Amino acid sequence: MELRRLEYFVAVVEEANFTRAAERVHVAQSGLSAQIRKLERDLGAVLLRRSGRTATPTEAGYAVLPYARAALAAYAGAREAVAELEGLVRGHLRLGMTASVSAFDLPGLLGAFHEKYPGVRITLSENASDATIEELRAGRLDLAFAGVGAGLPADLAAEIFADEPVVAVVAAHDAVREEITLEALCERDLICLPPGAGLRAAFDTACAAAGMRPRIVFEAGDPHMLARLAARGLGVAILPHAVAAAHSDQVVAVPIAGADIRARIALIRVAETETSPAARVFARTAAAWVRTVLRT
Repeated sequence: MELRRLEYFVAVVEEANFTRAAERVHVAQSGLSAQIRKLERDLGAVLLRRSGRTATPTEAGYAVLPYARAALAAYAGAREAVAELEGLVRGHLRLGMTASVSAFDLPGLLGAFHEKYPGVRITLSENASDATIEELRAGRLDLAFAGVGAGLPADLAAEIFADEPVVAVVAAHDAVREEITLEALCERDLICLPPGAGLRAAFDTACAAAGMRPRIVFEAGDPHMLARLAARGLGVAILPHAVAAAHSDQVVAVPIAGADIRARIALIRVAETETSPAARVFARTAAAWVRTVLRT
């Protein structure tokens, strides 16, 4: 069985369309269709259901899909492993991120990595936390940056790259200055990241442990948007200290008394799964970059 037939099959499934799949793998549609038919003859089953312009996997197609992806990943990994041994790291690095990571200088890290390893093609996609984790588990991402709470599911592993206190962010004209208790905070209109974000989980956990229910009036995925809303006097934003500092001309960061709530950003991968050489080199580069840039 030729490996390219598996590549074509995966492309059709992911694009749900023969024409788009052919464009993606740079072959004529007729040639792609012929190779898919040969793959189906090899396996003795129809893999794709054709309906107008749409192509969807049959039951057999869904059964074959993970094996096809694994075979392609194994071949790509073999090529990249050889390249890594030769000191020519290359390949494709698929990174995911959640909107809350905008507080972290990800462009700076990606720029430093690209400068050192220009042979690695990087794709970056943003999604909600739950969707990003599912993409990781499905093998469609190699690594993902996300905010994390106190714990992770057992099938995931993470390296913490940023860990800082969560503060109450108020408009510059707000009377609160020195500190605010969690009880007093829960009596104010609050501006938070949406459920699923690591910081939000940490804050909700602290409130629940204190027997309090916060009054959240605004939710948004971008931490800097939350700071701007707070600057307009629309509520108190719950944010990492670094985000508040970035808007220090408009807002004031107030410590939350008696509550050690932390904002953590981590690089996450699926545990006990072999990552590509490009992903391994990126993880090492990211750790070194954080040590030299963020903690100096």
